Amino acid sequence: MQKENIVSLFLDIGGVLLTNGWDHTMRQEAARKYDLDYEEMNERHHLTFDTYEEGKLTLDQYLKRVVFHQPRSFSEDEFKDYMYAQSKPKPDMIDLVKALKSKYRLKIAAVSNEGRELTIHRVDAFDLSGFTDFFISSCFVHMRKPDEDMYRMALDCAQVRAEQVIYIDDRPMFIEVAAAMGIRGIHHTDYESTRHSLAEFGLES
Repeated sequence: MQKENIVSLFLDIGGVLLTNGWDHTMRQEAARKYDLDYEEMNERHHLTFDTYEEGKLTLDQYLKRVVFHQPRSFSEDEFKDYMYAQSKPKPDMIDLVKALKSKYRLKIAAVSNEGRELTIHRVDAFDLSGFTDFFISSCFVHMRKPDEDMYRMALDCAQVRAEQVIYIDDRPMFIEVAAAMGIRGIHHTDYESTRHSLAEFGLES
């Protein structure tokens, strides 16, 4: 594999560049903090969160269905602030991607399943647009991974062929779906293993 054959990186956001936006551990912590029935909250979450991630609900609408379907002792704004505060950066991965983009002139595309308000907050708070060329986010394109059209859209936006891309995601099934389309992937578990895998593809930081 010659490094010049790779011209683009496709990246998940949650679990790769940042912590997840609103996963089960965060919901459990929220239930403890705000004295919510986690089982009820989680069931309601699973019934409607896909719709939110596809950009068909606002965050306010999602929260009215999941948390504020009954009176609470705290406000919606307070709860949203709590949700936003759960997002944390993975500085080593962000620095690695920035270094590789600069060194090899790579096109960087974020391919992620996230709701609109959380996406916008995370992009702004951690300056993801400073090194990401395209955001193929479920809330913008109204489809979710593992829909193959997400990857086709990313290829079209980047104007690259599948074999010119390395895709990094923390979900093995998403890597498998992309691989069936000819996109080589790296299952991200930690910084060092991903850095080593990228080096094997010729992308050395």
